[in-house]
Amino acid sequence: MTPGTAEVPYDPITRLRWAVADCWTMTLRILAHWARRPGQVAVGLLFPVMIVLMFGYLFGGGMAVPGGGDYREYLMPGMFAISMLFGIETTFTAVAADAAKGVTDRFRSMPVARSAVVAGRCVADMLNAALGLAVLILCGLAVGWRWHDGWGRSAAAIGLLLLLRLAFLWVGIHLGLVVGSPDAVVAVQILVWPVGFLSNAFVWTDTMPGWLAAVAEWNPLAATVTATRELFGNPTGGGSWIAGHATLMAVVWPLALIAVFFPLAVRRYARLDR
Repeated sequence: MTPGTAEVPYDPITRLRWAVADCWTMTLRILAHWARRPGQVAVGLLFPVMIVLMFGYLFGGGMAVPGGGDYREYLMPGMFAISMLFGIETTFTAVAADAAKGVTDRFRSMPVARSAVVAGRCVADMLNAALGLAVLILCGLAVGWRWHDGWGRSAAAIGLLLLLRLAFLWVGIHLGLVVGSPDAVVAVQILVWPVGFLSNAFVWTDTMPGWLAAVAEWNPLAATVTATRELFGNPTGGGSWIAGHATLMAVVWPLALIAVFFPLAVRRYARLDR
């Protein structure tokens, strides 16, 4: 038996059951850590709220909105998507800290399904993302944002946002395993913030120079922003091809990111002891 593998029956159903149980155990470990640090969790949940208040009330009066609509209705879908992007930093820091402290190596030496460590991180972070999105939706309702096209389309918009978070989550897991040091989170922030702001999340791309508007609209984040605005019935804007096929691209971009970074993360985790 190799280190880090469980001596379990070959039956695939039994092995799957063990893997799911191990994954849930790892998820509960992460949730227990968060429960012991409620202040840190609260700051993470309230930071996007602060950005909403800042852009909605300090800068909102000077922002151009397609069709002359309300800026906060335009802003909120962008903030929902931005909050999915900012989750990379949390995932990266947690994965890198476990690797730096040797926690990941200890788990690999135990009779635990190898997929459970990264899968548990994935489940816990998706639960955190869903909670953060719920807080941000409540904030949006408080500042005057509304959805206008029914519950079904709104649920589809939330699904696209969580799909985007899942894609960025695997990016964060891979980077955390590669770097292995939580101190490098500053470098991740340097990459994340330009991606977030170089999009249509905060401003209408028609107000940008032509070349910059094209870059912003082809940003993977922008497709989800435009698609969720359409599904929520909020002001959208944009007449380019990708803006006209935003819902399709809001599925294609995250799936492409997952197709790239999921196998990279799994391979990196499998090679940690080499």
